[in-house]
Amino acid sequence: MADGAARKISLGFSPCPNDTFIFDALVNGRVSLPGCALRAVLHDVETLNQMAFDQVLDVTKLSFYAWLKVQANYRLLASGGALGYGCGPLVIARKPLRREDMSGCRIVLPGQWTTAHLLLQLWAPEARQRRFVPYDRIFAALDAGEADCGVIIHESRFTFQAAGFQAVVDLGAWWEAETGLPIPLGCIAAHRRVPKDLLPQLEEKIRNSIEAARQDPQSALPYIRAHAQEMTIEVLRAHIDTFVNDFSRDLGTTGRKAIETLAARAQQAGLLV
Repeated sequence: MADGAARKISLGFSPCPNDTFIFDALVNGRVSLPGCALRAVLHDVETLNQMAFDQVLDVTKLSFYAWLKVQANYRLLASGGALGYGCGPLVIARKPLRREDMSGCRIVLPGQWTTAHLLLQLWAPEARQRRFVPYDRIFAALDAGEADCGVIIHESRFTFQAAGFQAVVDLGAWWEAETGLPIPLGCIAAHRRVPKDLLPQLEEKIRNSIEAARQDPQSALPYIRAHAQEMTIEVLRAHIDTFVNDFSRDLGTTGRKAIETLAARAQQAGLLV
């Protein structure tokens, strides 16, 4: 890099309201990262997961399941992630189902490397009839008779009942009951080609971007709405309130323990080979 030239950094995150809320100020210039020129790349999280396997982006949102698979190439950042209580994926269906029914059910999921998929495998390892579609196609796949139940994430947790579905299990609540810990859903990770001494500054600027959005949510709203056009303002706000919390500012001791526990359980179940 030439002296005085800005370091170009590609930054991947999803168009979901929690991510656009977090990164709005950073990518739109209200929070600066001196010496760096950020290029925002927006995709659904499973696309970002797949891109990480190919080491495409410098800094990216990832499902924790994907990060556990690519951590040799991507360092975990302490800020910008999605962890928490009461925010996990749900298994839904049109009719009542039980855990013991899963072995005979066709299940549709929002991506192979999503934490939702990892949790389903931990909860019901015998559930082997699995197929994957984009997260916003789960309802349609169920309605089309392509599956007996589905695992939902993101804003679908706020709309599934109105769409006529019922919860089979809240995988986040199951995780919390099992471990007493928040569920680690997604993280921000930096490729090891990004200089290590830049990471603390990057973490700080992500925290600053979160605080800017919290202090002036109206300024962030146009960017959020531009990427969530079909979402009602009520669902949008519920989404942000659910997925942006103190763990988004910093993983902390509890967040890191949750990640270590998820990794240990995935390893024990043979899901990280």
